[in-house]
Amino acid sequence: MKIIGSPKANNKLKSDKLKQILGKSLENDKVLAPFTSFNTGGQAKYFISATSEEEINKAVKSAIRLEIPFFIIGGGSNLLVSDKGFDGLIIKVNIKGIKLENETEIVCGAGENLMDLIEFCVENSLSGFEFASGIWGSVGGAVCGNAGAYGGEIKDIISSVTIIKNDGTIEKVDTDYCQFEYRDSYLKKTGDIVINVRFKLNKGNKEDIRKKVDEIIDIRKKKHPVKGKSAGSFFKNIPDNNEPYGKLPAGRLLEEAGAKEMSVGGASVYYKHANIIVNNGNATSKDIRQLADNMKEAVFAKFGIMLEEEVVSVGEF
Repeated sequence: MKIIGSPKANNKLKSDKLKQILGKSLENDKVLAPFTSFNTGGQAKYFISATSEEEINKAVKSAIRLEIPFFIIGGGSNLLVSDKGFDGLIIKVNIKGIKLENETEIVCGAGENLMDLIEFCVENSLSGFEFASGIWGSVGGAVCGNAGAYGGEIKDIISSVTIIKNDGTIEKVDTDYCQFEYRDSYLKKTGDIVINVRFKLNKGNKEDIRKKVDEIIDIRKKKHPVKGKSAGSFFKNIPDNNEPYGKLPAGRLLEEAGAKEMSVGGASVYYKHANIIVNNGNATSKDIRQLADNMKEAVFAKFGIMLEEEVVSVGEF
């Protein structure tokens, strides 16, 4: 058998080819911790912050052609990146722009910060997005994960989503295509990349909208960490029609299972909310992963319920 080249040589060829295609925007050995709300994680072998549809499309097609694993990130608020990093291409969706159309419709780039979009709604007297006040992350990530709180979900105000599909085609799809579920969507399963989103809102009173936004943010401040890095709720609530908003809070089960007393290394459960893990300053992703597993085991031992995670783990653990 004739062996052509070595794995290292092939990797060098792939790296050179990717650099040739993506140019100066491609970075090597990029530390990923600053791109996650936990502020943990190792390096990405390749990294690009893409600011246009064309740039994302080129990056995805190049990774597929060169057989380089790739992963899409937004605001990083629901990510736990391995301490070993990611041996492939991380594509950060950084498409910006918020535009008002037809008085009650907004077209927003997937890379926009969710709170910036909510502030835009307030300034334009548009109601419907108040429930998401204080949620961290990007608009694209919020759509893929069907972010929600206080009885509202982002699916309820979406008119259409523009995506890049696996074959590289750009398509505008409706909510039926997205198949939104609780903290989930078909987009997560297909790997479709959100480029921009059209939201349908309602005209309202600016002062009333501002008051509601401020009220929800105040509630969150009382429950969520001000210091320390976290990803908000680590586990999904459990569907239960007998509970407010139709969900049994995972935090309640975790608290009754003793989670508030738990810690591993530099990671601990937040003393005010049993469904939040906090990086106290020196946590590793391994610490957080182990603590999350311990929390799940405690709930299963006490209630026979296996909690499902909201946070997405990336890389090898």
